[in-house]
Amino acid sequence: MKQVCLVIFFFSLTTAAVFSQNKVFIPGKEWLDTDGIHINAHGGGILFKKGVYYWYGEHKTSGSQGNTALMGVRCYSSTDLYHWRNEGIVLKVETDLNSEITKGCVIERPKVVFNEKTGKYIMWFHLELKGKGYEAAKAAVAVSDTPKGPFKFLKSYRPNKGVWPLNFEDQYKTANVDESQLKWWTPEWMSQIKNGMFVRKDYVNGQMSRDMTVYVDDDQKAYLIYSSEENLTLHIAELTNDYLGFTGKWVRLEPGGHNEAPTIFKTGGVYYMITSGCTGWDPNAARSFRSKSIWGPWEAMGNPCVGEGALLTFKSQGTYILPIQGKNEQFIFMADRWNPKKPIDGTYVWLPIEFEDKRPVLKWMDKWNL
Repeated sequence: MKQVCLVIFFFSLTTAAVFSQNKVFIPGKEWLDTDGIHINAHGGGILFKKGVYYWYGEHKTSGSQGNTALMGVRCYSSTDLYHWRNEGIVLKVETDLNSEITKGCVIERPKVVFNEKTGKYIMWFHLELKGKGYEAAKAAVAVSDTPKGPFKFLKSYRPNKGVWPLNFEDQYKTANVDESQLKWWTPEWMSQIKNGMFVRKDYVNGQMSRDMTVYVDDDQKAYLIYSSEENLTLHIAELTNDYLGFTGKWVRLEPGGHNEAPTIFKTGGVYYMITSGCTGWDPNAARSFRSKSIWGPWEAMGNPCVGEGALLTFKSQGTYILPIQGKNEQFIFMADRWNPKKPIDGTYVWLPIEFEDKRPVLKWMDKWNL
């Protein structure tokens, strides 16, 4: 028995050593946590607080319902970005069938930010109601006193109910267009989309909100950036001082451009955004934009990816852009390689953002470190 115990103890030490020696990112490969289990934090984002990184993401499962929320949002913690400790489910789905976050709903792209004024940790995510497909298109918010949760679900929104965007011309606020008479994807239909046909349709009940991220600026103002208008147009909406609601100040970005998966960062006083096109679970070419103001105008700069695999964003889709602490003006582009048939096995593609001619550039690397 002693001999068996010694063997097991030695194996455990060896396994731990293997994990501790891994100080390198290997994009697209299985990424084990400190327990030796593949990290389960899809569509995620990262919060840095008091020397610790917290990675929040969708907990996926392996079955046919693997892309629905059967457990909730999982959190991992790290001090070096290489080794991640499982902190468990920090936002749990509920058993109450009347709850909006009941087991079997859709919870996607959770992002957590810290509010300096209230001392609260705020989580925003894309919410779809159980059994309703993607018709709800809501932004939902939860709150916690600690980064490790538990987070308490507060409410969901169709954002900016009864409010026009700042960059919306008066002539389009009262335009009368019969959408049913227009065939999708025709020039006439696209023209009406750009002129705000869907904005008018959702004006009374609030705008659609699907793929999203949250950005806190240097002045601590926060913004929800989300795909709206049937994923045809991005919206940027200012959050209230407590980060729990909307001020009513918002703009449209790239009307009719068909962008989703927004990610954003700021350097040298310029805002940069990297998004994707809309092709379901299949990868496509990324897009990039820049602006000197969060409100625009935003300049399109094309695909930031270069080299082999660039047209498919290296078989991935962006979820977040992470500023590296202690590394001046350096950022990591975080992306997921989705596996819709077995979601739990989806992997992660993390790549450093480089700049060439004042444009963000992503190049494939088999292996890299900080």
